[in-house]
Amino acid sequence: MMGKGIDSGRRSIAGCESDFEERCETPLIGQKLVALLIMVIPAGIAMFGIKLIRDAFFDSMAPDIGFLWGKLILGILCFAIPMTFIAGFILHHERKKNRVQPRFMVPEPEDED
Repeated sequence: MMGKGIDSGRRSIAGCESDFEERCETPLIGQKLVALLIMVIPAGIAMFGIKLIRDAFFDSMAPDIGFLWGKLILGILCFAIPMTFIAGFILHHERKKNRVQPRFMVPEPEDED
């Protein structure tokens, strides 16, 4: 028998007043998985870009093959674009939590009423 004030073992989440508190925890896991995929997929593309850059340099050392400019440029793009995306994602996340230096904050529009 449970008395008053004793927790039944379930955690209460702010904003979840229903009897089905387990449903309120599920979106948090889904959001974290989506955030993880947002970070992992561009990181994989950037790793592929590093591989292309490396291959362009080492293949150019072969006497019968010239320098592979197309492979080098593709590798640089495959590295730079995902790294820019990841940096923007992290900056956006840190701005939402107010954990960036003032020079990285978005200036608020001034009202001249």
